[in-house]
Amino acid sequence: MRDHGGNIDWALQHFGGKPEQWIDLSTGINRCPYPVPPIPEKHWQALPTMAALEELHQAAQAAYRTKAPVLATAGAQAAIQLIAHLTVPGEARVLSPTYNEHAAALRASGWRVREVEQLQDLRGADIAVVVNPNNPDGRRHDPSDLAGVFSDVGRLVVDESFADTDPDVSIASSAGRAGLLVLRSIGKFYGLAGLRLGFVLGCKDDVEKLSQLAGPWPVSGPAIHIGRCALLDAEWAAATTQRLKGDADRLDRVVTRSGWKVAGGTPLFRLYLTEDSRAAQDRLGKVHIWSRIFPWSPHLVRLGLPGSESEWDRVTSAFARIE
Repeated sequence: MRDHGGNIDWALQHFGGKPEQWIDLSTGINRCPYPVPPIPEKHWQALPTMAALEELHQAAQAAYRTKAPVLATAGAQAAIQLIAHLTVPGEARVLSPTYNEHAAALRASGWRVREVEQLQDLRGADIAVVVNPNNPDGRRHDPSDLAGVFSDVGRLVVDESFADTDPDVSIASSAGRAGLLVLRSIGKFYGLAGLRLGFVLGCKDDVEKLSQLAGPWPVSGPAIHIGRCALLDAEWAAATTQRLKGDADRLDRVVTRSGWKVAGGTPLFRLYLTEDSRAAQDRLGKVHIWSRIFPWSPHLVRLGLPGSESEWDRVTSAFARIE
């Protein structure tokens, strides 16, 4: 198993407690999720229809401001693994450090993967991957800069799993162009990671090939129903975006008072610089607050945003003791 956030089982083994006693801030998942609507019984009993799936795709097009063909998948993760099989393996470049499943999926499928640190170093690759905004540092790239790279690579994959709060950063409106694939996720902004729902936006040929790879019924009936409701709820999305931006500033104020420094982030997660990330994670773990650290950095800690006021009180109290 590769290193990931959300590994609350490990935290329970090492620090004890019951799952309901923990605040899991190790992911960028919104802890005030979209309110799941009632699910008609037919979505549990029958196979998803093509008509229902097409309605979900249309909702995704509206929410992501694109006319490109769409394929719903079992989370962005499923799309990452499918894309690696879209063409004959060659040279892949991944803008790093970033979500480690991109490079892993490509390597597992026979691609020669090179991880690079600058956008211009992607040029010349058969497939290039950019997470925008990036996980874990929140680095963002203007769509015009990505368009410049796109002209010099065989295929450009842009993972926009954390772009919902910043729609101007999205390149989704260009996703109908051959060779450009954009990934979106319901799990992060909508706080419904357990739904396992994401999307690939691309040109007609690529989406049809990915659909063949995904097979019939790539997502469940309940996921289609809930996802469509969420994507069409523009009022909830606008209010949530505003709240998350305020909460990101609030968490920065709480954390920096303890001596940590802001190193990056998005409105869904924050990245902090500490003297010793492992020791910092242990201190928080002892009070049942779980964080994300990275094997490639001894100083960086990523925190998602608390949800309820009781969670904010616990996090604020924990950092007051770190001072």
